[in-house]
Amino acid sequence: MKKNSLKHVILTGGVGSRLWPLSRKSLPKQYLDIFNGKSLFEMTVDRNRNIADTVIVVGNMDNCHLSKTILEKSNVTYIDIIESTPRNTAAAIAFAAFASDLDDILMVTPSDHIIGKMEYYEAAIDEAIEKASKGYIVTFGIIPTKPETGYGYIESNGDDVISFREKPSETSAKDFIDKGNFLWNSGMFCFKASVLLDELQILAPEVYKKSKIAWETNTNGVLDLELSLDIPSISIDYAVMERSKKIKVVPSKFSWSDLGSFESVYDYLITIGYPVDENGNMVIGTDNYTAFVGMKDTIFVCTDNANLILQKNNSQDVKNVYSSLESIKSDLLNY
Repeated sequence: MKKNSLKHVILTGGVGSRLWPLSRKSLPKQYLDIFNGKSLFEMTVDRNRNIADTVIVVGNMDNCHLSKTILEKSNVTYIDIIESTPRNTAAAIAFAAFASDLDDILMVTPSDHIIGKMEYYEAAIDEAIEKASKGYIVTFGIIPTKPETGYGYIESNGDDVISFREKPSETSAKDFIDKGNFLWNSGMFCFKASVLLDELQILAPEVYKKSKIAWETNTNGVLDLELSLDIPSISIDYAVMERSKKIKVVPSKFSWSDLGSFESVYDYLITIGYPVDENGNMVIGTDNYTAFVGMKDTIFVCTDNANLILQKNNSQDVKNVYSSLESIKSDLLNY
């Protein structure tokens, strides 16, 4: 395969509500410089720069300038697609496909994941490209290391997908692990632009039609607001992945985390030597001396105008704090 037929599509739309107060609308988690001195977005660009000559960034009005700063610093050629309003991943991926040649293979990744064991990552990409070139839509399933409740799962038989499962309860997650044929759903995909668009047109015709109209009237990659509002807001999982007969999964051994909660951030920081006290308590965001009395596995998150104190195993509940602040239109959702 010619290198220039592969495009790396980066989806940057998330706000990271479960990582508030570190992650805010004006500076989402993928742009925070707290991971080895680089942002998750920059790490995503660096990780994939050797597999594709062209990067397509699908962002929004609030974050496109943040992406631009990093891409220009990295000297990366890219196509900028700027959504005027979020319409979920089906539309975002459709825009990237419309911006490509029909025979191009697209490697779609979120912008906020941590990935290690690069030899396994590169092997998984090679396998996915091979399957995509044969007309399959490929998803990457991560071989799980624990019964995680914060991830969706893929039930598989070899490279065939049996079903997609929503984020499970703790009991269901343990059952998945025991069965041995369940993979974490990474949210990464690989496919020919033409194959994805054909399936979208068949399975979600309104998304296809309205996205095509919005794309064809874009101005320098910026999509019209009124036309965008007509697009059904639906994920690529619901629109295509769970319904198409052309899906294959690549079971993958690379280490992976979506860093979607403070528990996953905690676990990652531990692996790179970040300090905790003798009871597993961690401080993020300040060098001030902080003492924990009678507490275990507690995370203290400090910012200039808001602090958060949580038990590590309650990390998924931070989104409730975010939702409460959103309901009163609090300025604390921005820096």
